[in-house]
Amino acid sequence: MQETIKAKGHENVRSAHKTTLEFTKEKELGKNGDCIIAVAADKACADFGEEFKEALRKGAGLKIEIEAGGEKDTVHAKGSSGLLLDDAKETVIRKSDFISGRTLAINADKSSSELNKKLVEKLKIPGQEVTIVLTIESGKAPAA
Repeated sequence: MQETIKAKGHENVRSAHKTTLEFTKEKELGKNGDCIIAVAADKACADFGEEFKEALRKGAGLKIEIEAGGEKDTVHAKGSSGLLLDDAKETVIRKSDFISGRTLAINADKSSSELNKKLVEKLKIPGQEVTIVLTIESGKAPAA
C-alpha cells in the first residue's frame, strides 16, 4: 500500500533538525523551518486514504523514499495506535515517539539532518520537483 506526495524544493531548506523531517503544503519557507525539506506538497496527513492511515495506526512499518533531481534517500519509521493523522497542512516524521496531528510516523531511523547531502542540495533548488513515496511495510517496523 502506497501514498505519493508531490512537492517542491525551496531555497530556505536547511535540513538541519536532529529529530524530525517535515513536508508542508505551505508554498513559502522561512529560515527557521530547519526540519522542513519540501514545500507546496499536494498532500498532508489528513489527505491520506483511510486504509493507509489504519495500517499506520496498527503499527505498520513505513518506508519513506525521497527523490529530487536524480538524488534519493530512504527513511524507515513506524506507525502507532495513537496517530491522529488529521493535520491538513503538514506531515512530520519523528525519531522520537511524540505524536500530534501532524505526525505521520515515529521512531524513524533518520531526521532531516541525516539525509543524503546531495539530495539536500537538490531540495534547496527553488521549484525543484520532489517526490515522496510512502510505502506500508507490514511487520518491518524498526526497533524502538
